[in-house]
Amino acid sequence: MKYSSQKVAYWYFAVASLLFVVQVAVGLVLGVIYVTGDWLHELVPFSYLRMTHTNALIVWLLLGFFGAAYYLVPEEAERELESPKLAYLQLVLLTVGALVAVGGYLFRYAPGGREFLEQPLWIKLAIVVCALIFLYNVSITVLKGRKTAITSVLLLGLWGTAIFFLFSLYNPENLALDKMFWWWVVHLWVEGVWELIMASILAFLMIKITGVDREVIEKWLYSIVGLALFSGVLGTGHHYYWIGTPGYWQPIGGIFSSLEVAPFFAMVVFAFTMAWRGRRDHPNKAALLWALGCTVCAFFGAGVWGFMHTLPSINYLTHGTQITAAHGHLAFYGAYVMLNLAIMTYAMPYLRNTQPYNQLISMWSFWIMTSAVWFMTFALTFAGAVQVQMQRVMGESYMVVQDYLTLFYEMRLGAGVFVLIGALMFVYALWGPARVQKPARMDVALQPGK
Repeated sequence: MKYSSQKVAYWYFAVASLLFVVQVAVGLVLGVIYVTGDWLHELVPFSYLRMTHTNALIVWLLLGFFGAAYYLVPEEAERELESPKLAYLQLVLLTVGALVAVGGYLFRYAPGGREFLEQPLWIKLAIVVCALIFLYNVSITVLKGRKTAITSVLLLGLWGTAIFFLFSLYNPENLALDKMFWWWVVHLWVEGVWELIMASILAFLMIKITGVDREVIEKWLYSIVGLALFSGVLGTGHHYYWIGTPGYWQPIGGIFSSLEVAPFFAMVVFAFTMAWRGRRDHPNKAALLWALGCTVCAFFGAGVWGFMHTLPSINYLTHGTQITAAHGHLAFYGAYVMLNLAIMTYAMPYLRNTQPYNQLISMWSFWIMTSAVWFMTFALTFAGAVQVQMQRVMGESYMVVQDYLTLFYEMRLGAGVFVLIGALMFVYALWGPARVQKPARMDVALQPGK
């Protein structure tokens, strides 16, 4: 660790790890309910548990992004963070807000109505305040220090995340207009500006782990960012097919959302090319595994599974089915969950001042969790295919079709058990005992690269 203010990231990763386990555990409870019936309804309704599951996901991913930024920005800018105290204040505000929101869901208090954006207005405003604190901190740090392509792209993604979140405060009465602007938050986050954050963090990891020249990696970075913005912005149109917007969104959405697979494919080629060309035998093999796995799973989950049902003629039958759930689970896991786990795996040995530790456990957690998510994805994909045929083509009622999907839900539940096991293994690998301390002079291979 080069700069003392990077220690801020330690606590962001700690809270993110805790919420990660909570999110997966609640998801497992939801899987049980799908199979056994809503036996928790009197205590906590299914819809409130689902809000807890999805909101915990969003919050811990954001905490991971913030921690990653607080770790890499000082190294890239070659100076200390502008204000570590503000960073800790931001973490306290976010953590308290998240706990109050989750507590509200569990005690049946939530405005509801807007999926993923169910938070009360005062929590949304608190999030805006936290975002302003964060953006001030990292932006001033970058402006006063060295400017690199990584920090430029990262700031563009982070500022975009904050700006598009402001549309969550606008809730028009017209349902079509409401859904249109709702997608300006949801889609333009996960299929727009978050891809910029993903690309910049991956570029940072490739420089540090592989030792490939910064100039080569920056050229790849700009290409990926161009593809992501070109396809992602107008690709929002594939959410406008059936919500009452003009018909021209069907060809626009179909064409540009089909191109959204390109930046994810470019990330796969980029990561594996950099690993192949790498001159440095970095000792943190687990971090490299998570980074490479991130690009592959993101390509299939966000790219291939998204492309499978993005064209209007297909989406007409598949939207809102278990095919959407299959795409969502693999896409979020591949693109953003694995990204956060990769940067945590790389950074924590420096933050704890140790050699890379518990790597075997981390790599086993990679294979267990990733295999389970893939199994879950296939189960939900086949469930969606049955659902489309019986419900959308043959006209059977929703509840009748659900009975035919029980086997697939049982398969998803089994996969969920292994996801939780893998998550717990990862958390132990990250926070468990680190037996080997760094020597007084770190090995050259461990020194963070330029």
